[in-house]
Amino acid sequence: MIRQAARDDIGELLHLVLRLWPESGPAELEKEFEVFIASDDNAVFIAQVDSEAVGFAHCSLRHDYVAGAESSPAGYLEGIYISDGHRFRGYARQLVEACESWTMERGCSDFGSDCLIDNAASIGMHAHLGFREVERTVSFHKKLI
Repeated sequence: MIRQAARDDIGELLHLVLRLWPESGPAELEKEFEVFIASDDNAVFIAQVDSEAVGFAHCSLRHDYVAGAESSPAGYLEGIYISDGHRFRGYARQLVEACESWTMERGCSDFGSDCLIDNAASIGMHAHLGFREVERTVSFHKKLI
């Protein structure tokens, strides 16, 4: 079952979010996802099997540049994660479809996403779910002080 997350889901959601972004602290992510769940420009969906959350997807409306988009705002898949034992069972597709529906209900006709350039698993998942690659970038940084 796919359902939209509510404030009461934060604890259950946090253990999945930390697997996707382990470099972030739990307190930081908890605050971020509380904001996302309460925001009109964000939605978080949970894939649930029996009473266990096995995956999530976070999408948003982006009003800035979205590669390949021809309109603004555009929907954007900010993050998606499926637990190891539940992958390749269609949950990612169902979560992305929920995000796409939520985005279209808000008048968007474009939906974007990204991943790290060397993340072959994510690139493959995106291609399998109907995304087409529109650009590749390498980011740079220089410390000034």
